[in-house]
Amino acid sequence: MPPAVTVPTSTASPSDGLPMGRGLLFGIAAYALWGVLPLFFLLLRPATAFEIVAWRIVLSLIFCVLLLTVTRGWPALMVIVRDRRTTLILGGAGLLILVNWLVYVYATLSGHVVEAALGYFTNPIVTVLLGVIVLRERLRPLQWVAIGVTVVAVLILALNYGQFPFIALALAFSFGFYGLVKKQVGGRVDAVSGLTIETAWLTIPATVMLVVLGASGLLTIGTESVLQTVALLFAGVVTAVPLLFFAAAARRLPLTYLGLTQYLAPILQFLIGVFVLQEAMPAARWWGFGLVWIALIILTIDMFRSQRATQSAVSKR
Repeated sequence: MPPAVTVPTSTASPSDGLPMGRGLLFGIAAYALWGVLPLFFLLLRPATAFEIVAWRIVLSLIFCVLLLTVTRGWPALMVIVRDRRTTLILGGAGLLILVNWLVYVYATLSGHVVEAALGYFTNPIVTVLLGVIVLRERLRPLQWVAIGVTVVAVLILALNYGQFPFIALALAFSFGFYGLVKKQVGGRVDAVSGLTIETAWLTIPATVMLVVLGASGLLTIGTESVLQTVALLFAGVVTAVPLLFFAAAARRLPLTYLGLTQYLAPILQFLIGVFVLQEAMPAARWWGFGLVWIALIILTIDMFRSQRATQSAVSKR
């Protein structure tokens, strides 16, 4: 699943001196890698979600430390660490992403990849809704329509499919609140420093999880196949590389284009769930997904209209 990532408020343009074509490739690469994560997590079985996430945290921290050393990023990190408020905010963000990671890996291992995809399809609408509830933002009419359509979709999935989409909503809201928390630090924190601090906060609970699993005889690393062990050891790289691609894309792409590329990840997750893992797709689930896709189309149209109106207003000044 898409890890700790929030869409920046930057509206970079080709005039900023950074090639948009390369930015688009970085964006596609990031979301494509996040989209195929279910296949990677399935390689890690019989490891539990707790073991996978714990190793992901510890190994991500190690990878980030090496990356900071190679790129000489320690001075920038120390500036952030000295800011107690920013460090605490990143700790809160880490807790939210911990919930998101645990739910997502559990969804993958338990055969709910399609529902997880629904969560990430729903996330942009949930983010808009949280903006109203938490930040008291005023919505445009089309945004209200998108939220209304999404509510209907959730009701259809809950009533007709016979199962409330707890996983999808847990993913959407945990990632939505993560975005709100990260918004408090704005552009002051780069991708590598942010991931380093967040995973550093989580290293203690991750270590506790590994110790408990080891004491219970449930730790699988080194006890299964060579492939499973190697895959677990690469969990940190798999976490960090797409994030770095995303950061490179965010510097080169306007917000509108970056926002559109985010749909690639849940599309790939959906396709993997339906056509590779053969998860059930009864009529009610198709209707629910269809309504969510309609809501996303409405939200995208509104995004383009809003950006066009803003650019027009600026050009008239």
